[in-house]
Amino acid sequence: MAGRSNAARDERRRRPVNDAAPKAVSQAASALELDRVIHERARLGILSALAVNEVLTFNELKALLDTTDGNLSVHARKLEEAEYLSCSKSFEGRLPRTEFRITKPGREALERYLDHMEALIGAVRK
Repeated sequence: MAGRSNAARDERRRRPVNDAAPKAVSQAASALELDRVIHERARLGILSALAVNEVLTFNELKALLDTTDGNLSVHARKLEEAEYLSCSKSFEGRLPRTEFRITKPGREALERYLDHMEALIGAVRK
């Protein structure tokens, strides 16, 4: 009996795979290719806000995203390290002012991410 189960298992491995299965696997694998830097909710929010605003200050982003100083700082730094946004610091009188701008690579990465998400949504809705 053990020989038969091994032979059956080997036969299943050699059979051609159903065409529907690779499509589903391909779509699932495609989701794994999302830009992990952007895919995090706060970072997606930061880039999205900067995509429609030339410049936003730290406080404007913080209020817009309803987040904490620490959370915004960590996510903005991650985007800055990926060169998806630029950060400039200055003073207004005695108060520090931090401004963020989306970079060209950041805008391109966001466009790729959005195209990828639209393709995934379209594949699921078919």
